[in-house]
Amino acid sequence: MRKNKIIFWIATIIIVLFEGVMPLGTLLFAPEYATAGTEPLGYPDYFAHALIICKILGVTALIIPKLHPKIKEWAYAGLTFNLVFAFISHAVVDGNIGFMLMPIVIGAILAVSYIYNSKINNSVQNGL
Repeated sequence: MRKNKIIFWIATIIIVLFEGVMPLGTLLFAPEYATAGTEPLGYPDYFAHALIICKILGVTALIIPKLHPKIKEWAYAGLTFNLVFAFISHAVVDGNIGFMLMPIVIGAILAVSYIYNSKINNSVQNGL
């Protein structure tokens, strides 16, 4: 159980840093760069700001321990959709393998967080 929690928190903290803290920091401290990732893909500026807010809400849901599991499921789903569409957008628009690889790597880490969150929840439900 302890190993599962350690793996979960390491993966989740990485997700929080990449999908929550970095976008929020950009929005607050360097707003001119907030649209740097979405503008070249043809998305309007307001989309980048909405995406940042949704990412922050999603990672916040992941780190609140007693939050209802269904809400966490939605957070994992939303973050996954974000990463899938980031990959697709880069594949279609610029074809830059580096930009395409990043969402895949973050998605794999998100999957680890999800799997170990499920293991922890199953252990708690089974009384282990």
